[in-house]
Amino acid sequence: MIHLCFRTSRAIPLSLLGVLGVAILTGCHQSNRLDSDPLSANKDCSAVAHAVGATCIPNQIERVVTLDTVSFENAVALGLKPVAAVEFKVLESLFSEKLEDVVNLGNHNSPNLERVLQLTPDLILGLKEQQTIYNQVSQIAPTVLVPFEHSGQWKEMFAFTADTLGMSDQAKSVIEAYNKRMEDFKQAMDANLSRQNGRRKPTVSVVRIYPDSITLYTKAGFIGTVLEDAGLPRPPSQDLTIEETLLLDSSTIQYTISKESFDKADADVIFIIVGAWDDKIEDVLVELKAEPLWSKLEAVRQGSVYEVGDHWVGTGPIAANAVLDELYTYLVEGD
Repeated sequence: MIHLCFRTSRAIPLSLLGVLGVAILTGCHQSNRLDSDPLSANKDCSAVAHAVGATCIPNQIERVVTLDTVSFENAVALGLKPVAAVEFKVLESLFSEKLEDVVNLGNHNSPNLERVLQLTPDLILGLKEQQTIYNQVSQIAPTVLVPFEHSGQWKEMFAFTADTLGMSDQAKSVIEAYNKRMEDFKQAMDANLSRQNGRRKPTVSVVRIYPDSITLYTKAGFIGTVLEDAGLPRPPSQDLTIEETLLLDSSTIQYTISKESFDKADADVIFIIVGAWDDKIEDVLVELKAEPLWSKLEAVRQGSVYEVGDHWVGTGPIAANAVLDELYTYLVEGD
């Protein structure tokens, strides 16, 4: 039975939210558990500060519902399979096996709350942007909304989710394993370059195909952080901060390019993110390959263009490791 305190949430001081926000944005994660908070008076739960308040979380969690892809990936990476999740076309191929037997809650903007109620979850995880339904879902089970701003914060959000679930040690092991793989990759890259008479590390361009546009990812987002961890440089057109990216578009991590600016996509290697979530994407890719200006790019001329999946726009360690697998395939084993 769920104790009453599990469903309790309240506003927390703005000063606390400010400290929490700074910790997340700077990457210096601090525990979001409020051990001295009155909500924690019941020994069966611990108070956790999050995007819209504080909630008392059960010390034993078995049935988790996730209302977004970030929380789903993080829970799975920690070895906890949600009982229900919202549907998502992006990243679906990466998690197809993990989604087996997981109840589909529909769109993340309007999840099926009746199904959530029937599932009697111990905990509900979502994002700050879902605060319009917070009052409703928090009446079903203790609810935590992660203060997620952009995908470049994936490590901080993974630590936040793990802390919420009381699984910080597991998260540390996951990140340590990721870092070890990155070090192994960099050593393999260096060995390859050494065999090629000290050739420099290749610059890496990341292009994404949408049904109606083509964009370039800059270094602030998820894929930018993974490539930085791998020690791979970006071309000047993509070696941009959040602020610099915003000057080019409304996004903090990518910007749209026209045919006339295809040269900004050039590098030693180009990875094109071709998602399977819209049939029109394949048509746009065909048109791109037929463009004369595209064919003049050095990476295209050298045959150093590789098509990759939606995990390149992931939000957690599972996607990051899947990207690393392909970096090995194309940049180490392919040489």
